[in-house]
Amino acid sequence: MTIMVWSRSTADSIMERTPKLYEDKGYGGKWSYDYGVVLKGFELLWKQTGERKYFQFIKDNMDRFIQEDGSIHGYHLVEYNIDHINNGKLLFALYSETKQEKYKIAAALLRKQLQTHPRTAEGAFWHKQIYPYQIWLDGLYMGAPFYLQYLLTFEEEHGIDDVTKQFLISEKHTKDVGTGLLYHAWDEKRVQPWCDPRTGLSPNFWGRSLGWYVMALVDVLEILPEEHADYGELGRIFRDLISAIKNYQDAATGVWYQVIDQGNRKGNYLEASASSMFVYAMAKGIRLGVLDDGWIGTVDHAFAGVIAEFVLETKEGWINLNKNCQVAGLGGADRRDGTYAYYISEPIITNDQKGLGAFLNACAEYELLRR
Repeated sequence: MTIMVWSRSTADSIMERTPKLYEDKGYGGKWSYDYGVVLKGFELLWKQTGERKYFQFIKDNMDRFIQEDGSIHGYHLVEYNIDHINNGKLLFALYSETKQEKYKIAAALLRKQLQTHPRTAEGAFWHKQIYPYQIWLDGLYMGAPFYLQYLLTFEEEHGIDDVTKQFLISEKHTKDVGTGLLYHAWDEKRVQPWCDPRTGLSPNFWGRSLGWYVMALVDVLEILPEEHADYGELGRIFRDLISAIKNYQDAATGVWYQVIDQGNRKGNYLEASASSMFVYAMAKGIRLGVLDDGWIGTVDHAFAGVIAEFVLETKEGWINLNKNCQVAGLGGADRRDGTYAYYISEPIITNDQKGLGAFLNACAEYELLRR
């Protein structure tokens, strides 16, 4: 299969296999950030191809949740869960394309959460109300791109500094000087069982958390005004981190491990969602000019590796994405401790929506770059 059709084949497979994303196994119809990862890939493909079926897929799935009065089925602001902001990214295109007021009202509801969402002393959003005083890398992808686009669209750019400082604060507290990588999470109070009581840091570098973070950076850099005071610093953070990630690219396959700096340890495995996220971020970084063309060889090797290592095409022509970590977090009822043993113990599944969504985004962005 040529590089020009992976995105279409993946999107078409998703549409045929799971026309209603919220009915996919394990989701139970709840408002979940996973759908937003998939649908952002559909949005990118729709904008590239102009094919209406991709926009319609976004609308059909979002309309399961966005009510006529602009309320969101299954969403509860008072949970203060940053993950629940993610799907809001689709509301801008829906509103722009249809002019239906319900999408604007729903976006305003998610914006309202960010106005009162609890924060660390320096102003970084907690990951969730149930995870107090904690910054998780995942949260930057969930909240920051929506927040910035809302400000640019509806608030005349007021408050952009509040978006950029989320990255400045998180890098300050999670960066490891030796590797240049960012730890999965940081506890401001240094009381969580998973954290180092001196630094507040979780103990490992989880591939997908780094993937969320670099995706968030390029998505923000794409729409952040270049004259903004922090534009250069966010570019620097991105280049530093993606360069550190490149250092751990598996030479043979071109992809990355679940715990990315410990490829030689027993039980570690090459992981699809993080590898796809890194491809997306690199390809988009090159397209935006944040990375120079010297990166093209790296992203070529990585994309080819993702296809060879993780993708299986069925006899029906459907695309399957293998070797996805189903989920990984810290603390909570499951007492997830952030150890190496923990990260490799979570289920490894096929066609996880987060992985498929990251892969679809990576295909569309890589194909755009290579055209």
